[in-house]
Amino acid sequence: MSSIKKIVIFGATGNTGLATVAKAIAQGFEVTAFVRDQTKLPDDLKVASVVVGDVTNADDVDKAVQGQDAVVVVLGTRTNLGPTTVMSDGTRNIVESMKKHGIKRISVCLSAFLFWKPDAIPPPVINVHEDHLRMETIIKESGLDWVILCPPHIDNADGKGEYKLVKEQGAGPKISKHDLGDALLKVLNTDEWLHTRVGMGY
Repeated sequence: MSSIKKIVIFGATGNTGLATVAKAIAQGFEVTAFVRDQTKLPDDLKVASVVVGDVTNADDVDKAVQGQDAVVVVLGTRTNLGPTTVMSDGTRNIVESMKKHGIKRISVCLSAFLFWKPDAIPPPVINVHEDHLRMETIIKESGLDWVILCPPHIDNADGKGEYKLVKEQGAGPKISKHDLGDALLKVLNTDEWLHTRVGMGY
């Protein structure tokens, strides 16, 4: 596969999104940040371009996807844990735009709860988890070259730089947002994790 340089990051101003943007810039990627509010993107993050839009608007998504080599999805609901389809609706738009423009590679951040039994999911996160399940289905049925990262609890600690990735199972109780960002980029330029849900840990 060819080396990937131009990427768009959806959810770029979220907690993990900002860490991923910073990692991508440091690693030499040409980054397009897709954001709802440009003021939440710090001035010191020198991205190649910014697309302000709503991920549930297909035209907005299309503007960001066109011309990219790959896509990184770090969508979230911040502190809103109510019923939602925003993340899955956005993912559907992203997938359709990638198909339209012939872009194959995508890494997606979901959750280690995907490895849990349904009756073990903590009630407060049920709504978000249900939308993650919808996202997972959309990605798996997309026909794209996808990798789904399933992190455990994401903390704000400095990245250790050394973490483990494990196929189809959880790998630890927590992960730094910086190491998660690194992993979302790492899986883009290798076929090792293709079409796999990947657990993370130390």
